[in-house]
Amino acid sequence: MEKQQGQFYLFSQRRFLPFFITQFLGALNDNLFKNALLVIVVSGGISASASNTNFLTNLAAGLFILPYFLFSTTAGQLADKFDKAWLIRRIKFAEIVIMLVGCYSLYSSNVTLMMSILFLLGVQSAFFGPIKYSIIPQHLSPAELMAGNAQVGMGTFVSILIGTLMGAWLVSYPGGALLVGSVAILFALCGWWASCAIPDAAADKGDIQISLNPISETARNIGFARENITVFYCIIAISWFWLFGGSFLTQVPNFAVMVLHGHATLISVLLAAFIIGVAIGSILCARVSGQQVEPGLIPLGAIGLTLFSADLFFASSSYQLANASLDSVMPLAFFGLSGGLRIFVDLMAIGMFGGIFIVPLYAMVQSRSASNKRARVIAANNVCNAIFMVSGALVGIVCLSVVQMSIPQFFALMSATNLLFLMLLMWWVPEFKVRFFAWITNSRG
Repeated sequence: MEKQQGQFYLFSQRRFLPFFITQFLGALNDNLFKNALLVIVVSGGISASASNTNFLTNLAAGLFILPYFLFSTTAGQLADKFDKAWLIRRIKFAEIVIMLVGCYSLYSSNVTLMMSILFLLGVQSAFFGPIKYSIIPQHLSPAELMAGNAQVGMGTFVSILIGTLMGAWLVSYPGGALLVGSVAILFALCGWWASCAIPDAAADKGDIQISLNPISETARNIGFARENITVFYCIIAISWFWLFGGSFLTQVPNFAVMVLHGHATLISVLLAAFIIGVAIGSILCARVSGQQVEPGLIPLGAIGLTLFSADLFFASSSYQLANASLDSVMPLAFFGLSGGLRIFVDLMAIGMFGGIFIVPLYAMVQSRSASNKRARVIAANNVCNAIFMVSGALVGIVCLSVVQMSIPQFFALMSATNLLFLMLLMWWVPEFKVRFFAWITNSRG
């Protein structure tokens, strides 16, 4: 094996760089189209027959996540049965076709077609997901797993941020819908071109019968995950992160405007703080763990999530008291207000410790799953992630709309719940606690 030469050594390797570019552009395109669509809907740039923006906004979110329930299990079976690089190239070619039709849907303001395209993008992501995390351990050595997952995690969240901002920005220009569609087609072409350079990743030989029943196959895949109980609890922990992080991201728009009295542009600044934090945390995770999968970082990440989400509650409460008379605060002014910078740092730290929490979890799932079942285990993970994300949205609705909590109070509740989850996780998997204290001792030494 070649010796690693630095944090970003893998970007010089054909076995990693084309795959990284492919997944980066795919996530960017998904968010570019989705957020352009939402801006068109919210701004009223569609026909009066589709004027119920709240319904359409929630429908869009549902249509994108629904394919994970319907197709993740089939995707996992295909990824364990066929060459993963071969599958990626076909998925990326399908993206070109989808984006060609998507460009027309944006240009014509055909909301039904736009929603259909969003669903197809969700289908494409559902098929790509099991391949994405199961191909990494085929092309990387065990010593490179943490770095590879960290860089993929960083790339995914940065692409989400860029796609989110680009979608809202480009569509606001005259002729912006056509511009978004054209850029999406360009990114799809570049993604397919990059995928053609991904080295072959042959499946382990095995007689896998493709089943289209998502319920029975999900149960079967969870059974595969439970063959190594640590893998199963890693999946639960990953899913918890998506519930926890999704709960924060979902509330950021209302938090920025209603709690912080900010201008709409403050929303993007706060979202960027969280997403950049995850990217930084992912890279830090790989650096501090060395060339090994380090379970001891998982409790560290969870502790950071609890502490900074709790501080966000106190910082928000103080900010409201100090700046109650202000309205439509611009981003630059926000940093000069009492508590503004503290809130920004809290959100970035929540993202950073989230990255530290989730990278070793993915690496453990990859390294401890049987190679001939790995993609199906990851498919089970994707289904669990989707269930937890939907559950998080429901919890947010109940807490904020039914119980009438304030958003800072909701953040405090999530902090306390995360602490409870951490205690349960260390009880379920004592290895996390043992490795955490060993890592602290070694770090001090």
